[in-house]
Amino acid sequence: MASTSFELSEQQCEPVPQRRDGCVNSDLKELRPQQEFSLPPADDGRQAWMFLAGCFWVEAMVWGLPYSYGLFQDFYTTHEPFKSDPSGIPIIGTSALGIMYLGSPVCFAAMQRWPLLRRWSTTAGLVILVVSLIATSFATAVWHLIFTQGVLYAIGGSLLYSPVILFVDEWFVRRKGLAFGVMWAGTGFAGVTVPFLMSWLLDRYHFKTTLRVWAVAFTLISGPLLFVVKARIPESQRHQPRRLDLRFMKSRTFIFLQLGNVIEGLGYFMPTIYLPSYVRYLGIHHTFGTVAVSLMNGAIVFGCIFVGVLIDRFHVTTVILVSTIGATISAFVLWGLASSVPLILIFSITYGFFAGGFSSTYAGIVREIRTVSPNADTGIVFGFIAAGRGIGSIICGPLSESLIKTRPWQGQAALGYGTGYGPLIVFTGVTALFGGVGFGARRVGWI
Repeated sequence: MASTSFELSEQQCEPVPQRRDGCVNSDLKELRPQQEFSLPPADDGRQAWMFLAGCFWVEAMVWGLPYSYGLFQDFYTTHEPFKSDPSGIPIIGTSALGIMYLGSPVCFAAMQRWPLLRRWSTTAGLVILVVSLIATSFATAVWHLIFTQGVLYAIGGSLLYSPVILFVDEWFVRRKGLAFGVMWAGTGFAGVTVPFLMSWLLDRYHFKTTLRVWAVAFTLISGPLLFVVKARIPESQRHQPRRLDLRFMKSRTFIFLQLGNVIEGLGYFMPTIYLPSYVRYLGIHHTFGTVAVSLMNGAIVFGCIFVGVLIDRFHVTTVILVSTIGATISAFVLWGLASSVPLILIFSITYGFFAGGFSSTYAGIVREIRTVSPNADTGIVFGFIAAGRGIGSIICGPLSESLIKTRPWQGQAALGYGTGYGPLIVFTGVTALFGGVGFGARRVGWI
């Protein structure tokens, strides 16, 4: 089996003899043998798997709502008091995703500089998330939604989610690809269940009650998880923080892999946001829009785990190629031809599996970057990669609005391309294709 992602190089490990659990985080102090054996085992054991199960659910709760935002967008644009001025509504969901992604470098840098923040960040993030949901339920204008469901939710999500990434790096060494794949599959799992729950609540009780119910559920489910989602290495056994080493950003490995990540992210979110509206435009009952989003997110569960397993065995650019081919064909062929329910559902499953699994390549991307830049900090590297995805999600909102504003190609092209959503279909396919630029760079010897 190939070396796993985020794995710390031997040069960064403390020279502790007879290690039972492999190399752990580089800021671990040199321990006496009896102290070393006091740590719970990495990669195996009840505590490690309970931790991973907790990560799965935290992932599901934090990212499930933003990734199901298409249902809220459809509701806001068709109901008062927001439908009279819907111009900024797509920005709500993309700003939540974008800020959580773009805030990653800042969060990881702060937790590297002040490790004690990791302990309190999860609790603070949970509180802010719940407050944002309750505040959103009182919104009466689109800008209120942007601030609460977009910005404030993103701040809480970043504080809750960022330490979890660092904790996974401590708990899993040999199986990092699998561990991150399982954790990120939580988003897809929430995407299977949340759309149906939100659709039912929105239809029956309006958005105010829906968000308050979700705030209560968030508290009851995520609160107890914080007792198992915690650091493996005690704070007393860590070195003083090192200066951040950002030289990895100059390496060709980082530049090309990050370039593909950014380009892929530009179009990745468009199907998730617009599928409910696309279904409604075709005159199909809106329930099938919910089903389409749910199937797409359900496919992400299996896509993330599948890609995570591949990352532990193959070079990251090879795995990126697999994701790229599947996502590109899904967009151009399946969505492009989709003018009926069966094809829409097939597209949702295929695109969710291949495009949704792309995030699991981050484990391999970080591994390759740390191969050429051994002094790079795991959290910082991951933060910049996540920020790259955030650039796409931020731009996606206003860009998608401009692409379909005048309904170009409507009635002038066939099938899905002639619905007015044609530019979205083409843009999604093109960005998925160029998301594989890292594979091409490796083939010509640039990385």
